[in-house]
Amino acid sequence: MKKKLIVIVVAVVAILLIAYFGVGRKVVDKYTYGTDVANLEEYYGVSGDELAVILQDGKIGYKALNKNGVCYFPKQLVDEYIGDGFFYDEEYNDGTLMFTVSDGTYETVVGSSSYIYERGAGDCNYTIAIVDGGNLYIAADFVARFYNFEYKVTDRHVQIYTEWSEYVQMEVSSDTQIRVAGGIKSEILREVKKGEMVELLEEMENWSKVKTSDSYIGYIENKRMKNMGVMFESAPIGPTLPEFSELLLDKKVCLGFHSIAGVGGNDTIYAMLEEGKGINVIAPTWFSLCDNMGGITNFGTANYVSTAHNNGIQVWGVVDDFNYKNENGADISPYAILSSTESRRVLESNIINTAVSLGLDGINLDFELITKDSGPYFAQFVKELSVLTHAKGIILSVDDYVPAGREFYRFDVQGQYADYVIMMGYDEHWHGSGTPGSVASFDHVANGLDKILENVPARKVVNALPFYTIVWKTDGGNVSDSYLTLSNQADYIARLGITYTWDEKTCQNYAEWISGGVTYQVWFEDEESIGAKLNAMNSREIAGVAVWRLGYGTPSVWNIVSLYAAN
Repeated sequence: MKKKLIVIVVAVVAILLIAYFGVGRKVVDKYTYGTDVANLEEYYGVSGDELAVILQDGKIGYKALNKNGVCYFPKQLVDEYIGDGFFYDEEYNDGTLMFTVSDGTYETVVGSSSYIYERGAGDCNYTIAIVDGGNLYIAADFVARFYNFEYKVTDRHVQIYTEWSEYVQMEVSSDTQIRVAGGIKSEILREVKKGEMVELLEEMENWSKVKTSDSYIGYIENKRMKNMGVMFESAPIGPTLPEFSELLLDKKVCLGFHSIAGVGGNDTIYAMLEEGKGINVIAPTWFSLCDNMGGITNFGTANYVSTAHNNGIQVWGVVDDFNYKNENGADISPYAILSSTESRRVLESNIINTAVSLGLDGINLDFELITKDSGPYFAQFVKELSVLTHAKGIILSVDDYVPAGREFYRFDVQGQYADYVIMMGYDEHWHGSGTPGSVASFDHVANGLDKILENVPARKVVNALPFYTIVWKTDGGNVSDSYLTLSNQADYIARLGITYTWDEKTCQNYAEWISGGVTYQVWFEDEESIGAKLNAMNSREIAGVAVWRLGYGTPSVWNIVSLYAAN
């Protein structure tokens, strides 16, 4: 009997063991927590000195570097997520990083720990900028000299905060793990101790996505957390940079552009002042890029300046990038000039020295050939020139097309560094475009102002009006055109017996007729159309008006322009 019992027990045990290994083990394994630890290099996709980048609450594609305990951000990351004020010229001194503030430019040669600045030199005791794998990296601490953000390096990743807001915090109620995904078999990112506080990113039924204090982002079981609470973040105190100065008139700007093609043209100032009743600024087209090394033409005379001053009018000399090129067929490239720090600074020096020698009140930049490729260099040019003009008490203004599609002109930079941003509120349809239409319809101007006001304070925005229109001629499939100034318009209408009607869409008088099989179209500029645009400017409380150009106007139109400027 005893032997039979032993046999039975052994059989039962055998059956149980078979059941366990056949079924029970699977059940036990199913509910047993996995112990595999994630390989952080594989998880973050980093190796060597690389650091994954956590921006706010998510990983981004850029990788930082940890070199000798110093964290470096790729310049592309800084530009995209922190601020794009750093400028790099890989040719200048074999690679120079720059940052322009209101009163000067910080410069450091790549691989150096020191920098120079108009107010003095300094040393950071770490290498400020390095090149690795063909990419430029900037020390995070140096970036923090100019931008307000927070960062913290943890093993294989770096956390960056550029925004601060409220968040939900949870307390870990028992020792556990933060895992790569929700589920007890998911790989472990790290152990989490009872009492640790984590940020709740996404709450789910059994697991929640959280972030630890050292920025591991993963999943913890809900039953392992308690005491939900809302926390409030506040931005840290940022760097103290010199404030931007503004040289603004104490009244509305009323500027007349004076087209001058040579020194002899300066004698026409008397006729221009006679015509331009109410102007307080005259802008002669004296200077033009004349080579690719920073040279400029100069038609300016001290007598012209003193004549204007004696009439209570400021002189803002115009510097353009096209007149000399167009007139002489010279192979001049704004890109070549501005992208070279040496040539760009020669240009800046020539402009400021000429302005000072002539006693100018202001400089007006009319760079109309800027392309997307040259945009970053033009922005740096505006920054550097503003430092020089402000140091001499000279106003800096910049002319711009209506903004749509030309964001590379960097209206935000102009709005910060320049004193005035002048929108050329015309060329909606231009000479040679082959498409008949208004030179400056109401919507073209109004929408353009709204767009530019997104980046430039109203106190700095000036709108330039066209004192001309275009006569369009369509002969079969061929379109040609010719300019018609306001001063010649009345005679033109009377001579041809033209009748016109008011066009509500453009807020202009419109005429269309056929002569000799040719269709003619004109969208006129006159007191009514100019008045409509002035109303749009007035409602937006911008800084004033400019006119292209002196010599084209009529007394009646000048009366309403001067009335606008006086109010």
